[in-house]
Amino acid sequence: MASSGVRGPTPRWGPTLGGAALFLLLLPAAAMQGCSQNTSRTCEECLKNVSCLWCNTNKMCLDYPVTKVLPPSSLCRLSSARWGVCWVNFEALIIAMSVIGGSLLLGVAICCFCCCSRSRSLRSDKSEEKAIREREERRKKYGLFKEENPYARFENN
Repeated sequence: MASSGVRGPTPRWGPTLGGAALFLLLLPAAAMQGCSQNTSRTCEECLKNVSCLWCNTNKMCLDYPVTKVLPPSSLCRLSSARWGVCWVNFEALIIAMSVIGGSLLLGVAICCFCCCSRSRSLRSDKSEEKAIREREERRKKYGLFKEENPYARFENN
């Protein structure tokens, strides 16, 4: 068999694009499942859906109350609520996020303070230099400043 032209490598996108499309089609179906269907299952299976909350005391998978920032205690206590990952309770997650956020804000504030004080010190150094230069010019103007001439003759007494 003789080929009529030069053939290069064929692109292998077909299975990759098909797999990605299938994943995108199945993702909304998994997200649309109610959290109560995962009640008799494990925490990991419950938290695969980001809109679910796992209550460790009664082993229930609940819909996260999106209208409130924190789930009410009538739904589940914060110390036994799990969201995102199963190994951190909601209370510890809130504390950790607060500490990280506070540390970031403190770091930014310290950087701003250091930058502002540095630029202020540079400005004050320039203004001090300018004041010294103006003072020397006034002293020269009125003959109060005697400039030593490096090329002056040596006089031996």
